[in-house]
Amino acid sequence: MKVLVQRVDEVYIKIEGKIHASSGKGLLLFIGIKHSDDESIVPYFIDKILNLRIFEDSDGKMNLSVKDIGGDIAAVSQFTLYADTSRGRRPGFTESALPEKAELIYNLFVKELSECGLKVIEGKFGAHMEIGLINNGPATFMIEKL
Repeated sequence: MKVLVQRVDEVYIKIEGKIHASSGKGLLLFIGIKHSDDESIVPYFIDKILNLRIFEDSDGKMNLSVKDIGGDIAAVSQFTLYADTSRGRRPGFTESALPEKAELIYNLFVKELSECGLKVIEGKFGAHMEIGLINNGPATFMIEKL
């Protein structure tokens, strides 16, 4: 599993030209699920994301988590995080989980994330989405469990 974490001031998710969901200051998560992943990895990522200290404190240092600031979280499935671009011009996706498996893990991830007490919005698994955001920093981090 990989989660690309972006610190944001605002996010909106459009599906079929209509706003599906929106959120304010917090995190935008792009979630990629690998073919060898299973449900057991979800708690690690939830803990890491909720407690990652990437928001500035009163001294301007990254010392606060999304929980500390009471921020929002937007979650979007992103199978292309496992694209293999090492050969040729067309990415390969053999490392990405098949949609049926990925959707189960993604749904579990969002369910557990939603239990944290913060506002959590999400895209629609497998849908073509337009994601609009105001990146704060920019501050972007890749979380992986190897």
